[in-house]
Amino acid sequence: MNNIDNQLLARLQNLASLEISPEKLESTKENLNEIVHFVENINALDLSEIPASFNAIHSTLPMREDKVENKPEIASNILKNAPKSEENFFIVPKIIE
Repeated sequence: MNNIDNQLLARLQNLASLEISPEKLESTKENLNEIVHFVENINALDLSEIPASFNAIHSTLPMREDKVENKPEIASNILKNAPKSEENFFIVPKIIE
């Protein structure tokens, strides 16, 4: 197992152009060590049966029938919340002269 020590933390600070205050060095090392150990646990999993990549071309989506529905109540419900409307259109302030 890899552990984050003071030397590695100093190198990481330099590479990331960060400055960690001295009072936060220990807690930062502990947090980074937890992350490293978590990743090492993932590395221990047997993933030989799982493909290394995913291609969306090979996936399928559930299909539904494409049918037109006329529901004028939807437009009227939306327009009743508009500050101004006229003949099923939003009325907005003119912005271009």
